[in-house]
Amino acid sequence: MEAINLGAFFTFVIVTTYTPGPNNITSSSMGILYGYRKTINYLIGICVGFFGIMLLSGIVSGSLYAIFPSLEMIMRITGSGYILWLAYKTLKTSYQFSSDESPILGFSNGLLLQIFNPKVWIYGLTLYTTFLASITGNILWLLFTSIFLACVAFTATSTWAISGAAIKQFLANQALQKTINIILALLLIYTAIELSGVF
Repeated sequence: MEAINLGAFFTFVIVTTYTPGPNNITSSSMGILYGYRKTINYLIGICVGFFGIMLLSGIVSGSLYAIFPSLEMIMRITGSGYILWLAYKTLKTSYQFSSDESPILGFSNGLLLQIFNPKVWIYGLTLYTTFLASITGNILWLLFTSIFLACVAFTATSTWAISGAAIKQFLANQALQKTINIILALLLIYTAIELSGVF
């Protein structure tokens, strides 16, 4: 098993999981409107769905490598390109929060959000075809990493739900938003360079 570049891997996972996206924004809105306790079923649904998508992504990636072993370099370059695109999108992030009195979302809503969220699928495939390619043939490692990634997702959505109102007020400052976006984009660029193997 090849060594995993843990620095680049953890940077990508933390930045991508904790930045605004459908999971975090909806969790924050629910937390603001209904509080954390009433939001917990939705967060568990997100976590379970996320675990399933990560496990499937790992299995699919392992099958691709078994059929086409020469895919690794192509996937490294493609993954690096995707991460650079994420860095660009991060620079443009505006942190929009819904103030609508939307109904309380439950477990099934969180689960379905993962299944129909292309960002989660691309995230999983990027992780398992690039950073974690060396472990895709081992079902125990696939289970372990899928559980780990689902736990990170749960902590991210919980953080946004618990501190939704504080985050919303904190990120209302345009200069602060821009600074955060630049720092996160630079971290993603570092990840893309490490992943590509250019240096």
